[in-house]
Amino acid sequence: MSTSEPAASRPSEDRATPDRLLHARTGTEVSPEDLVLASGKDITPRNIEWAKRKLAAEGPAALEKLLP
Repeated sequence: MSTSEPAASRPSEDRATPDRLLHARTGTEVSPEDLVLASGKDITPRNIEWAKRKLAAEGPAALEKLLP
């Protein structure tokens, strides 16, 4: 008898990141890459430019608006 968990009860590899890992820490700089990833987008030149504009307009609060 195997002691491993059945496949259905194991966590999926594509599960969402746990909430405790998503929050930005106070006092840390928010990079455009952070903002792109928090928005669920891929890091592409277009998305980096979007993030730069959003950070310029909203500052680090732009990240907090995206996270739970």
